[in-house]
Amino acid sequence: MAWNERDQKENNKLIEWENKLLSYQPNDFELTYEKYIEKAFSLLPNEIQAGFFSLLDDWLFHLHALIQGTQFQMDAKDRILTAGRMFNSQIESISDLRTLEIDQINYIVQQQVSRHRFYSFAQGGLSGTGGTILLGADLPAMAVINLRAVQLIAMSTGFEVNTPFEMMTSLKVFHFATLPPRLQMSGWQELKRELHDAHDYFFEGNEKLTDVSWMEQPLKQLLKALAILAFRKKYLQGIPLVSMAIGAGSNYYLTRKVTDFAQHYYQMRYLLEKEDSQF
Repeated sequence: MAWNERDQKENNKLIEWENKLLSYQPNDFELTYEKYIEKAFSLLPNEIQAGFFSLLDDWLFHLHALIQGTQFQMDAKDRILTAGRMFNSQIESISDLRTLEIDQINYIVQQQVSRHRFYSFAQGGLSGTGGTILLGADLPAMAVINLRAVQLIAMSTGFEVNTPFEMMTSLKVFHFATLPPRLQMSGWQELKRELHDAHDYFFEGNEKLTDVSWMEQPLKQLLKALAILAFRKKYLQGIPLVSMAIGAGSNYYLTRKVTDFAQHYYQMRYLLEKEDSQF
């Protein structure tokens, strides 16, 4: 199918977003922060660093597979297909969703985006109460929420995540989405290169995910936890509103960044496939 006017407008928005990534200039604080993180990790032997990041990669991979296999995720998949049938009653599988128009796809995607931003906001508010268990569960809970959001955005755009290529790609989308803005453009370009060289089923690109640069996000989560602990006894009408606002705002911002990146990536995939299908 050839692009229509709405496809062209969405592609123009995508190009504008890419240009913003390309033109981003880090400030002195970001560069100093990056320098100290790299210096801290450089004190560790290379073998320990490699083992640590290998374990972290394995954890993300298994968490991704665990989420994908839950009944909760299967129910969400059924809801996505039901939403798609509102526009086309012939839809039977996730890949059939790619026959929808771009605005219909965006409507289904936006349902997932808004839902997971709310989940993240609520999780942050709960962790902001300062409870030991809730605060300790915040980091894994945020990983689950954001990995699940990427999976459902992929499915809402018509890309099932149960093949090696799509599974690894969705993990890399999550990884690059959580990077600092100054590093996201190189991640975006890597995703585009791997898409260009992709095969139908197997993933043959770089399977390494985490590295020193990715550690900024977990460290930000740690700083958020420290801020929550510092303000958890500052009550307003019996409620620790300041610490809850810190938790909710921080988590919402992270999920907003992840869902925004994922939405642009899978929208690009949708437009490329639609463009290629006309030849």
